[in-house]
Amino acid sequence: MDRAKMKSVAFIAEDYVKKPITGVIVSFHGLGDPGLRTVASYTENEWADAGALVVMPYAGPWSWMNRQARAMVEDLIESIYYEYQIPPSIPLIFNGGSMGGYCSLLAARYTRHPLKACAAVFPVCDLKYHFSERPDLPRTIYHAFAGYPEPLDALFTEHSPVEQVEKMPRIPYFLLHGDADKSVNKAAHSDRMIAAMRQHGHNVQYLEIPGMGHHDISSYSAYRTYVDFVKGQLAR
Repeated sequence: MDRAKMKSVAFIAEDYVKKPITGVIVSFHGLGDPGLRTVASYTENEWADAGALVVMPYAGPWSWMNRQARAMVEDLIESIYYEYQIPPSIPLIFNGGSMGGYCSLLAARYTRHPLKACAAVFPVCDLKYHFSERPDLPRTIYHAFAGYPEPLDALFTEHSPVEQVEKMPRIPYFLLHGDADKSVNKAAHSDRMIAAMRQHGHNVQYLEIPGMGHHDISSYSAYRTYVDFVKGQLAR
């Protein structure tokens, strides 16, 4: 994948990063995100100031990190390191919120690339539960797995981070979730994910925010901890 093709399948914040590159942050978008991006967010700017090359794959607004999305992301990562001449010692970090947080966890499970860390904010962790959690969700999940020969329950297992904990890489993880989230229930998703991860001996930091809803990190200290967790994974 050459640089022109990479820019057609991902937002690459190369104009913001201060050299030398100290890390590659693959940041996954949420459900329904349709658009081409032209500017980095404040958070991405802060990471870029620390030398991180932020990459947001356009994996599909309803992809649910299906096999096609995973294959595209894997090829993109390989091309990023090759085209930008990034040494393999430079850390790779996955990040995202909501479906993007789910994607970061699931991509961590299946990636063939050495991964340094993973951050997931209010993530979906159990796709089977989520299927019935809101009326807008079944259409997106049916769309993601249309044409797959396996029964839906088998696909839920393959595509649910909480079902894949034992096979996830042994790296630092960060999860953040609020107990007033009405879009992705904290108890059904992150609480269960954290319990399973701790049971299997994973290194995971969990911030639980009282009164916080979805897509709203209302605590600055929690936001600061999240941003600094990612920054702390970059090469010194």
